[in-house]
Amino acid sequence: MTRDPRIDDYIAKAADFAEPILTHVRALVHQALPEAEETIKWGMPHFMVGGKNVIGLAAFKAHASVVIHHEGRSGEGMGALGKLESLADLPPDDALIARFQAGHANLAKPRPKGAPKPELPVPPAFAAALDAAPAARATFDGFAPSHRREYVAWIADAKREETRDKRIAQSVAWLSAGRKRNWKYENC
Repeated sequence: MTRDPRIDDYIAKAADFAEPILTHVRALVHQALPEAEETIKWGMPHFMVGGKNVIGLAAFKAHASVVIHHEGRSGEGMGALGKLESLADLPPDDALIARFQAGHANLAKPRPKGAPKPELPVPPAFAAALDAAPAARATFDGFAPSHRREYVAWIADAKREETRDKRIAQSVAWLSAGRKRNWKYENC
């Protein structure tokens, strides 16, 4: 386990009340998760395992906080432990180590997938335009449901018939060229 000197600097620059809190929690994180890597994210010390955030620390003017990623918020302010003004505000070491380990265990659990969104009905005018352009139809039919939904929703959201017709024409041109609806933003 290597220590990131930027975290040493962060703790040294923290308010006097926060230094012992941050130092103590840092030691507990390494005790609970010896494989954790230290880094700075969003300007605050973070501890990662396998490239994923597990614990974050922060020091403010009047309090410090500990963020246990993958654990719900339970306290006031940022972080799962609320606003910490002294070491006495921390839970017992054993309880905190258990929470850190549980946060790491929750990280490894796969998130349940939601039900897939239903296909949107293709407006008849768009369907007719696709049928008249076989290359556009082939591209549209070959897209994932999410990409088909982007085109259909864009066309269906048009309030005026003129706007809808322009969007259909633009969609057929893009689809004929093999482009997704938001192709302009793909390589930004």
